[in-house]
Amino acid sequence: MDLSKLSEILQAEPKFRFKQVYQAVYVDMIDDWQQASVLPLSLRERLNAECPLKIEAELEKDINDKRSEKALIYFEDKVAVETVLIRQRNHRYTVCVSSQAGCPLGCKFCATGEAGFTRNLTAAEIVEQFFFWARRLRQNQAIEKIDNLVFMGMGEPFLNYDEFIKAAKIIHDPEKFNFGSRRMSVSTAGITEGIKKLSSEKLQINLAISLHAPVDSLREQLMPIGKKYPIAKVLKAVDEYIAKTGRRVMFEYIMMRNTNDDDDDAITLAALMRKPLYLVNLIPYNTTGRFQASSPARIDAFQEKLESLGVAVTQRRSQGQKISGACGQLAGKKK
Repeated sequence: MDLSKLSEILQAEPKFRFKQVYQAVYVDMIDDWQQASVLPLSLRERLNAECPLKIEAELEKDINDKRSEKALIYFEDKVAVETVLIRQRNHRYTVCVSSQAGCPLGCKFCATGEAGFTRNLTAAEIVEQFFFWARRLRQNQAIEKIDNLVFMGMGEPFLNYDEFIKAAKIIHDPEKFNFGSRRMSVSTAGITEGIKKLSSEKLQINLAISLHAPVDSLREQLMPIGKKYPIAKVLKAVDEYIAKTGRRVMFEYIMMRNTNDDDDDAITLAALMRKPLYLVNLIPYNTTGRFQASSPARIDAFQEKLESLGVAVTQRRSQGQKISGACGQLAGKKK
């Protein structure tokens, strides 16, 4: 898919063509310009030649998993990334997109980090993942559409900040997808420069911090980036973000057995998280290697301890394990 020449081509057309084209692409979700019968044949042929709409992708589904689908999206240079669609209650859909091919951070619990880093994605490539699912829902069930978008796939969005935010603005654009910014969320391992930049954006995107440990010594073992961005530095940036935006911040905490899940960890974590606009999100670990998942009973006990100490906390229902599309499992490897 390549829309880079679209504006240039339409410059020679009557102004009303822009509206017709945007309707066809962003509302009707066509995948071939010949489907836009309102356009002249010559224009359709030129657009197919210079602005192809086809998305090269492989879809992975599990017949026993009705809630999740994963797609491997290929770009022009044959680099591929994974993106996930999660079906939730009441016909609501969340899409998770990648911002990098691979990831340079090397978090020990994450399959993406183990796969290494290839390159940053362009804004168009990030949008293409959203496009893929929006088009699939539009074509399969006309009444169904994406409800939430999370930049939590492969890669660290704030190490590709300019392209990530450009993609978010394209998706938010009223003339394109017209997708509300408050329905977008971005997760960072704690890149404080990115947190500061996001606080100055007009888009009200939800912010999530990958914390996963209550002390620096453990966090650095799990997330080497913690050496450059210790917890105190990250929390300082978060507090400044909250002071500027007044928006709640989520702290993601993957629960790993005998690693970060005992009562002492909860007590230490509570001392950091007992603030009005902090929300801790406990995430069941999806096995990718060296760690084991905390039991449901242990996660419940951890949550109860945090709540007893005055911390706002919730649990994420883990989805996508059967297709290796759950948190930490995206690797971009073709099976």
